[in-house]
Amino acid sequence: MAFAEIGGTVLHYELLGDPEADRTIVFANSLGTDFRIWLPVFDELDDDIAILLYDKRGHGLSGLGKQPSTIEDHAQDLIDLCGKLGIRKAVFCGLSVGGLIAQGVWKLKPSLVEGIILCDTAAKIGTDDLWNSRISAIEANGIASISTPVLERWFTPNFFKTRGTDLEGYRQMLERQPVAGYAAICAAIRDADLTASTATISVPTLCVVGDQDGSTPPDLVRATADLISGASFEIIKSCGHIPCVEQPEALARLISRFLSRLGD
Repeated sequence: MAFAEIGGTVLHYELLGDPEADRTIVFANSLGTDFRIWLPVFDELDDDIAILLYDKRGHGLSGLGKQPSTIEDHAQDLIDLCGKLGIRKAVFCGLSVGGLIAQGVWKLKPSLVEGIILCDTAAKIGTDDLWNSRISAIEANGIASISTPVLERWFTPNFFKTRGTDLEGYRQMLERQPVAGYAAICAAIRDADLTASTATISVPTLCVVGDQDGSTPPDLVRATADLISGASFEIIKSCGHIPCVEQPEALARLISRFLSRLGD
């Protein structure tokens, strides 16, 4: 485990892969998870890259930090973490709110961004009513009170049927996130609309979505891809909102193909 103080917040991170690699991928995870969701993908990727995983404020082993916080605050945390670790250029791969954070990194410091992979995310996610209701529910009754419907949006019915042990593990991950951190991210997503800045993205971009994503459906992700000149759009079959867990091999193939085309 490794920790860094970034803007008064202690962030948990891990650097994996080849420390001398010419290319770094920075992974940003979703609401209610920690960076371990990316490990199945890491196992499928080539060895000649470096990978930065981290827990955003209020998730995993990272501190809550100053609140309220915006998506831009989380993006600045990641920019500063990269600076502290000597990362001057990277591909940013974000899932759900992690995708919003990746878009925020582009907005604040495009020179840091070599490419972007947006997984099951959009420039604007959900409505004020949706996020306010979620915040009210967990503050009143805890995350366990909403975990089943959340998991039903994360994973396909087949995952529920055939991977019950894994499902229970991810339920524990979700329910053990701090309520304050989860609620703060809900508010940050509610208040974020990166449509204008995302439309300016000029680096290679891949947008990926599961065909059965119940949180950011394919049409929503496609609409974000359509904002970005030259962006590729891919649908992963038999997959929900978290392809790095449900279909890591398929996601890793798409990432590897994307990386191979950078610099062409």
